[in-house]
Amino acid sequence: MSKGNIGVTTENIFPIIKKFLYSDHEIFLRELVSNAVDASQKLKTLSSIGEFKGELGEMKVSIHVDEKKKTLTISDNGIGMTAEEIEKYINQIAFSGAEEFLDKYKDDANAIIGHFGLGFYSSFMVAKKVEIHTLSHKEGATAVKWSCDGSPEYNLEEEAKDAIGTDIILYIDDENKQFLEKAEITKLLNKYCRFLPVEVVFGKKTEWKDGKDVELDEDNVVNDTNPLWTRTPNELKDEDYNKFYKDLYPMSEDPIFNIHLNVDYPFNLTGILYFPKIKNNVEVQKNKIQLYSNQVFITDSVENIVPEFLTLLHGVIDSPDIPLNVSRSYLQADGNVKKISNHITKKVADRLAEIFKADRKGFEEKWDSLRLFINYGMLTEEKFYDKAQKFSLFKNSDGKYFTMDEYNDIVKDNQTDKDGQVVYLYTTDVEEQHSFIQGAVDKGYDVLVMDGQLDSHFINHMEQKLDKTRFVRVDGDVVEKLIPKESTLESSLSTGDKDDLTSVFAAQVPNGDKMNFIVTFEAMGPNANPAVITQQEFMRRMKEMSAMQGGGGMNFYGEMPDSYQIAVNENHPLVERILADKTEKVGEQVDSLRGKIESLNGKRQELEKAKEGKKDEEIPQAEKDELADVDKKISDLNTKKTEILSGFSTDNKLVSQLIDLALLSNNMLKGEALTKFVKRSIDLI
Repeated sequence: MSKGNIGVTTENIFPIIKKFLYSDHEIFLRELVSNAVDASQKLKTLSSIGEFKGELGEMKVSIHVDEKKKTLTISDNGIGMTAEEIEKYINQIAFSGAEEFLDKYKDDANAIIGHFGLGFYSSFMVAKKVEIHTLSHKEGATAVKWSCDGSPEYNLEEEAKDAIGTDIILYIDDENKQFLEKAEITKLLNKYCRFLPVEVVFGKKTEWKDGKDVELDEDNVVNDTNPLWTRTPNELKDEDYNKFYKDLYPMSEDPIFNIHLNVDYPFNLTGILYFPKIKNNVEVQKNKIQLYSNQVFITDSVENIVPEFLTLLHGVIDSPDIPLNVSRSYLQADGNVKKISNHITKKVADRLAEIFKADRKGFEEKWDSLRLFINYGMLTEEKFYDKAQKFSLFKNSDGKYFTMDEYNDIVKDNQTDKDGQVVYLYTTDVEEQHSFIQGAVDKGYDVLVMDGQLDSHFINHMEQKLDKTRFVRVDGDVVEKLIPKESTLESSLSTGDKDDLTSVFAAQVPNGDKMNFIVTFEAMGPNANPAVITQQEFMRRMKEMSAMQGGGGMNFYGEMPDSYQIAVNENHPLVERILADKTEKVGEQVDSLRGKIESLNGKRQELEKAKEGKKDEEIPQAEKDELADVDKKISDLNTKKTEILSGFSTDNKLVSQLIDLALLSNNMLKGEALTKFVKRSIDLI
């Protein structure tokens, strides 16, 4: 028997372990089971090369809980250790300067294990005493027992042990007694050990019999030693991949398809990534890819390994070449990580291109579920964009699909404006914007459907990428101005007519705190609608992006009321009827006021001309007063004219009807206003 001190420069190591690792204390089981698996695999390797000539037997790792003794035991029949190896690997901890360490890592409780080789010592987070009972595989080796009660002192003595391997016994402390519960250990084994390459046994299998669980003779093996990603793709079928997906995510729908990663140069990387089905209002979850190292679960936070857009995928990645600290918990900065990330991006892009080329029809059928991933990738990864533009699709309002190049070839002749820019018209809601879509289609234009979660950002990105191309929502203006051409329709209204009708229509529009309308007049064809509501493209995009970003720097736009234009068709017969009715009922009054206003405007111009070239102090006060008096008279007359026209508008059912029809076509007529519209429609009929 021998006694000694663990090789540290301070007695503070165990309090530090307990204090700093407590938040991550459950990993002790993963560390100890992983070490046991490593020991088993090493013995297999030695046997295969002839250095171990004994009987291997059935390699397995066993976990046993004794609630009475308050112990948790992890046993393996692996390589074992000699007394000298315990001295080397257990007693000598590469650790110095506890005070310096405490200061450096006080804000990073998770760093201690990995930086200081304390995988085994994580057991002291949950145990007041730890024993190691081990017999080395080496010929003539003597079994030894090591024990430590959480102080730097340990005992090492010979003991009787017949079987090669190691038993680690943890005497669980009172603060961590949950680790003596079968349910808790089962949960942790399922989380960390379900795909380890050596069988992990926890108790016996049970079956429900006579109203209770009955224990069977068969070992309860908690892991799959040969998971799907370790096998070659040519031996697997779609049902194999779908079954594995269901095992990983029991409550999920079947995925769209998968990508099997299998790389051995210039690094080792295996795995299976799945494209899940995405709901319209998906809450994006980025903790669905599980990272393994040699089948040991590491983390499901893979942002440093997988490009941002691929964190939307589900599945498994396994690589021994991803640099991990010894605790196997946290990724370290390393060139390999970037190489692996780039390779995964390339592999995903190549696989998508391959599927598109082999089965375009099937790819199109899956596009609505795929486009969130692909658009996100094109927005965030330049290399992915370069590859994805060959299989990224546009869908139009007829449900037809086009690649980017195909679509440009189809629309460029008819949808190029007078400045040489190709205009891509799009809708964000086929139902609500149907009348605008129909108007564009009637004019020979094609309309894209851009109703995805990222399409506001994607449109902006594409306008930067595509040469001489811009996107315009189909309700962004009247159809004649969506794609401005050289030729324009002439107006049948005079400037005075437009001025009067602006006041007539403005009196009826439903301005409020959340929206405001600007009345404009456009020369449209007589067959176009008499009034159309549009929303200016730039402001609408800014508000949409502000809503997506939850405020921030763009919150200014989000707080502004929605601004719309109500474009009145100058050439429509119903507008001409309103004009005629206005002329008949209030024309003389309005013309008289207009004449007075024009006369005063003439006087005003004379007064303004007299001021030219003079400083303010050189202008006589009488002239200033006269100009102010003229301005007031003009303002009063304009107010009176507006009141007369507004009064005419209030009693004019046709004006109300045209505005409400425009609102109705935009799904903006609701509540009491809709009830009044229905009643008025009946009265007019």
